[in-house]
This record gives sequence, C-alpha cells and structure tokens, in this order.
Amino acid sequence: MRSTLSLAETQATLLLREVPAAQASRPAPAGKPPLVSPRTLDAQGNLVLVPARDWTSGFFPGYLWLLSEATGHASWQAPARAYTANIEGEKTNGTTHDMGFKVYCSFGTGYRYTQDPAYKEVLLASARTLSTRFNPVIGAIRSWDHHQDVWGFPVIIDNMLNLELLFAATRLSGDSSFYKIAVQHANTTLRNHFRPDYSTYHVVDYSPANGAVVTRTTHQGAAPESAWARGQGWALYGYTMCYRETGNPAYLAQAERVADYLLRHPNLPADGVPYWDFNAPNIPNEPRDASAGAVMASALYELSTYSQQGAAYRAQADKTLASLAQNYAAPAGTNHGFLLLHSTGSKPAGSEIDVPLSYADYYFMEALVRQQHLAAGREVVAGARVVGAKSKP
Repeated sequence: MRSTLSLAETQATLLLREVPAAQASRPAPAGKPPLVSPRTLDAQGNLVLVPARDWTSGFFPGYLWLLSEATGHASWQAPARAYTANIEGEKTNGTTHDMGFKVYCSFGTGYRYTQDPAYKEVLLASARTLSTRFNPVIGAIRSWDHHQDVWGFPVIIDNMLNLELLFAATRLSGDSSFYKIAVQHANTTLRNHFRPDYSTYHVVDYSPANGAVVTRTTHQGAAPESAWARGQGWALYGYTMCYRETGNPAYLAQAERVADYLLRHPNLPADGVPYWDFNAPNIPNEPRDASAGAVMASALYELSTYSQQGAAYRAQADKTLASLAQNYAAPAGTNHGFLLLHSTGSKPAGSEIDVPLSYADYYFMEALVRQQHLAAGREVVAGARVVGAKSKP
C-alpha cells in the first residue's frame, strides 16, 4: 500500500489548496454558516464544501489524522488540528443525531493521537448533547427532526455509528448514563431493524407514545425491502463496535450474521465493492458505492480480531481494500484531491452518484490503518483509542 499512501499524500496536499480557493471564490451566502469541509464534487466537477452542521463535516479532519498515522508523517497533524477546530461549535447542536460522524471522527480520532484535554471536553459536551435525543419509551436516539408530518420518531441504521461517541464518553468520564443509552439504542435496533436474513432496513419509525414500530421502510435504498449497501455496512460496523465496547456476545453474533449475509450475497461483485443497493433493479448496470466497500472493509478488519471466522473476514477485507486502491483511486492531481472515485450518496434522490465522497476516503484510510496494525501484530485502531479494555461501567 506504499504507493497508495504516496497518492493519498499527493491528493491531500491538493485538497488542502483547493478548499481555501473554493472558500474564496464561492463563499457561503450572507447569513449562512461558513463552509469548512470538503464533501464531494458537483455535476460540473466543482468542489462542494459544507458547513460544520453537515453530517459529513468531520470526515476530512479525521482523514488527515488517519493519514498522519498511516504515513508516519506528523506534518499532517497541523492541518488536521485546523480543520478539527472548525467542527467544535457542533458540540451543542442538539438538532442532529450525527454527532458521532461529525465530532467523534474529528475530535475523537484526534484525541487518540494527541490526548489533548480540550478535545476530551468537546467529546463529553457532544455526548451530553446527543443524549438529549434519547427517548426512554422507545429506547432509541431520534435520527431526524425533519418531515415530522411523515415520521413520528424515525431511527435509521446509520445511527449505530454515533453510539461510539457515547461509549467513549463513559470511558472518559466514568458516567455510565452514556453507556446505558448506547446499549438501549443498540438493543432496540437489534430487535426491530433486521429481517430474517439479517439484512437491515434503513428506517424504522416508532410511535413516540408507546414505542411501537409504526413502519419499516427506506429513504436511500432501492425499495423498502431492499438492502441498501451502505446501510448494511453501518450495521456491520455498528455491532462490531458495540461488541468491542460491551463484550456482549449478542452483538458479536449479529455482526457475524450481517457479515455472512454480505459475503455470501449473489450480488456482491467479485472485487468486494458493492453496488449501491444489493437489490438494485438493473444489476450489473448499477453504480457501485466505494464508500460502502470502505466501511465494510474497515469493519471486517476489526471483526476478524473477535470472530472464529476471522481469517475469512480479514481475507475479504484485504481483497476489498486492494480493489479500492487499484481500481477506484483517482489519478494523482485530479478530482480536486479526493482519493477514491465511484461512490454513491443517494441514488433515489439523484444525488452524488458516481462521485468521490469524503466519508469514502475516511473509512478507506481507517481500513488501511487497521490493516497496518494487524500486519504488525498490534491491536486494531478504534477511534479515540486502541482496542483493549471495554468501556463497561
């Protein structure tokens, strides 16, 4: 992967030039928050920047922290700090469930490298804010506030990734309330989000009055009963992480079942990089989703360290990571500095189809760092720390 890391450094250097240029030429409209992080490219090939409140804002700073570890070059930490600082205001934004994606991927990843006490305080403040979205009747954290005429209390499978912030908060503070919320959310999702074959629904809507399931559907998949690829990746990653943090064998079993569903699926391409939905209607003439492949590879590396099927999971992760590096990487000096091509944001919305995405690069780099750790006989990287002791209160 040495050539891939060299390419990543070339691309990151370019992106660090492109972001200020885009900020200067296309600033945020008057009265709107500043644009602070790169997300993707638009249909004309222009760099798309987002404000800190966007769910993807934390991935670029996190990517720079990971790039520093992967290459061993501390020079990446200065820009990582600068872009991480742009996200701090989100620690009190209670209107979103995406606190983990935004704050944990930036401040959490940075904390593992720096042990900066200021980062710790941001993480704890963010966890307190996220906790306000928990409903004890339902036993879950609310995902969306929009479309309240449609959703009573929507919970999306993506929300599993935000639990890592809560587990970290208990570990950093000793306050078990964060841990208990994370476990309740994971258990509620385990009960209600999965089909008999262990594929996952994207959205489960609950009644705020009594916690009953109102409907199971999708917002980004091909159909309510289809297996949206990135959603399957979130499920795999989420329950692997929950097993790490709790030691609960039910979470390990669920992660293994999701992994087996994915790896045995007849529509999984040979290179391990899925189509945007496993049940998309026009396979093989459907867009791939490199971001889903990167999430799956990163999760499989960690799962391989816990499971008796670890050798098979690690081999699959190696295959997917190699394919992403060889067949999905942008040529040096192109795509405004993004590393991976061919991701799909939301096909039903006609948005971000066959484009680079910041979270594809983040999870690819995380997978690569995890691969490095496994090859060196070290423990797998996990956000704000190295995997080891559980965060159980």
